[in-house]
Amino acid sequence: MMTQGAAMSRTATGLVVLVMAAGALAGCENLSRRENNALVGGGVGAAGGAVIGSVTGGSAIYGGLLGGAAGAAVGALSTPSGRHER
Repeated sequence: MMTQGAAMSRTATGLVVLVMAAGALAGCENLSRRENNALVGGGVGAAGGAVIGSVTGGSAIYGGLLGGAAGAAVGALSTPSGRHER
């Protein structure tokens, strides 16, 4: 059984990795608005899903995967289609 301190450390490590990945993706300048919203939604969904999964006693990995997929879909589908400035 994992102690509360170890669980917090694991969550903090996951958030640091997420922030580093977001920084690496910040250099993607020639993405459309829909692609950008899908990336942001996926990142936010993955972080939220991982945190909720670990807090509720489930798997942070599966929570992150499901949250990331749902967030990417919502980000892409909530962007109106048509021509937009980049």
